[in-house]
Amino acid sequence: MGAPTRGPDTTLLGVMEISAFCSQSRVLIVAGKGGVGKTTMVAALAHMAALAGLSVLVVELEGRTGVATAFGSEEPLDYAGSVLRAAGAEMDDGEGTRSIPKGTVRARTITPDDALLEYLADHGMRRISKRLLSSGIVDIVAGAIPGIRDILVLGKVKQIERSGMADLVLVDAPATGHTMTFLSSAGGLLDAARGGPIRSQAADVVALLSDPKRCQVALVTLPEEMPVNEVIEAAYQLEDKVGIALGPVIVNGCYPPLDSLDTPTEEAVRAAGVALGTDLVDALEAARRFRVTRQELQGDQLGRLAHQLPLPQLRVPFLFTASIGPEELGVLSSALADGVEALSDPAPVSP
Repeated sequence: MGAPTRGPDTTLLGVMEISAFCSQSRVLIVAGKGGVGKTTMVAALAHMAALAGLSVLVVELEGRTGVATAFGSEEPLDYAGSVLRAAGAEMDDGEGTRSIPKGTVRARTITPDDALLEYLADHGMRRISKRLLSSGIVDIVAGAIPGIRDILVLGKVKQIERSGMADLVLVDAPATGHTMTFLSSAGGLLDAARGGPIRSQAADVVALLSDPKRCQVALVTLPEEMPVNEVIEAAYQLEDKVGIALGPVIVNGCYPPLDSLDTPTEEAVRAAGVALGTDLVDALEAARRFRVTRQELQGDQLGRLAHQLPLPQLRVPFLFTASIGPEELGVLSSALADGVEALSDPAPVSP
C-alpha cells in the first residue's frame, strides 16, 4: 500500500496535556471493526475527558447500551439524553441550548427518524411531522435518495457541534464497513444535488468533516492480524475518500508484558522450593506458553501497524473481566490518559 497523498493530519498530537488533547477537535468520531471494543473506548475517552475538566456529550447511533453500562447506569439511552457523570447543573444559554457543565458526561441517541422529526418541528411542521413518519415517508425518501439517513444524523451532529453545548462530542460510529458509507454520504449527495436544503445540509456536513479543528476520527483495533488489516485499510480510505483527519489509533486488548514468562514452569517450581502435582505443572506450563505466544503475536502486529500506518498508538490493556463497569472504566481511562501523556510533542501538522 502506497503512502497517503497527504500525511495524516492530527492536530491532537501537538499537545501532551489531556485537556488540550481532548479539546483540539470538537467532534471525535470513534470507529472500528465490530468486536474490537469501540463502544467501550468511547466510554473510556468520555471518562478521561471529564476527569480532565471537559464537558462531554456521547452520541450513540445504533442503540447500544455499552456506554451507559460502563458508567454504571441501567437506564437505556434515548433521544433526549441522560447524565452519566454529573458535575454541576446544566445552564441554558437563553436560546434553548442547555450547556453541559465541565466534568460532566451526558449521552444520547440520534436516529434518522428522530432527527427528521426535530428538523420538521424546527421548520414549523410539528403538527404533521409524526404523521409523515408513520406514513413511511422516510423509507420512501431513503430509497429514492441514497445517503439521506446518514445526512439526517450527521446534520444533527453538526448542529450539536455548532451549538457549543459540550467541549467534546464523542460519536460512537457504526462498524468500519458502514462507517465509510456513513461518512462519505455527504460528499455523494453534494455531487448529486444541484440545490435546495439537501445540498445545503450536505455542504455543511462536508465542511464539518473536512475541518480537523472541528472533527476527527479515532480508529480502534485489537493487536491481531484481521483487525489490524482492517484498521489500516479503513485509515487510508477515510483519508483518501472522505478527507477526514485521523487521530491516534487506539489499540484495545493489549496483554501487559510479564518478564517471568521466560522461565519454564518446572524450573520456576524448583527454584521456589514448592511441590506441585504434575497436572498443575502441565496446566501452568500450557498457560505460560500461550501467554508467550500471544505476546509475540501481539508484538508483531503492533510493529506492523506502526510500520504501515504512521499514526501514534494509544494502547489499552486487556481486562480479564466478563463485563465493563465503573471500576473497569477507570482502569481503561487511566491507560488512555497515560498514553496521551506519553505522546511526543511535535509541532502541529497543518491540513
